[in-house]
Amino acid sequence: MTRIAVFISGKGTNAKNIYDYFKEDSAITFQLLVSNNAASNYYLKYKESSENHFLLKDNTNDSWNELINELKKYKIDWIVLAGFLFKIPSNIIDDYPNKILNIHPSLLPKYGGKGMFGDFVHKAVIDAVETESGITIHLVNERYDEGEILFQKKIDISGFNTLTELRVAIRELEHRYYPLEIKKAID
Repeated sequence: MTRIAVFISGKGTNAKNIYDYFKEDSAITFQLLVSNNAASNYYLKYKESSENHFLLKDNTNDSWNELINELKKYKIDWIVLAGFLFKIPSNIIDDYPNKILNIHPSLLPKYGGKGMFGDFVHKAVIDAVETESGITIHLVNERYDEGEILFQKKIDISGFNTLTELRVAIRELEHRYYPLEIKKAID
């Protein structure tokens, strides 16, 4: 059995989708939810029903070391970032070589890097009058959004007029493909 930890910062819709996808899977289990946002909707809901959660209080070495202990405690095999905004420290990357996945709401290398997440990405795509966008699933390395690309899915956005239209379309792609690509990467 492969144990995954899912890291979130925002509402947690991707984390919930991943949890739902793997809850009946005997080969992959959603073992630990990590959030750096105590007010995250999904984190609050998840911690009501499971002890397997961890709040990363801040971006200090002490907090990261506490998290490392939790990852060991729960025997985590893979880390899945689902809207997690902190940069992963190099010692965790070293502990999980090629076993940390991230999803990005654009076709990397376009619109990636520090500060490029969520609506910041969507606004940049719209402002550039792009005709296509999509998602990228990649391995995590020491640099924001520069790890090996494992999967991309493109969509035509030439008819999109608003940030909301783009956000909804990208979220649908994320929910459809991220669990499948997690499974593929682990298998």
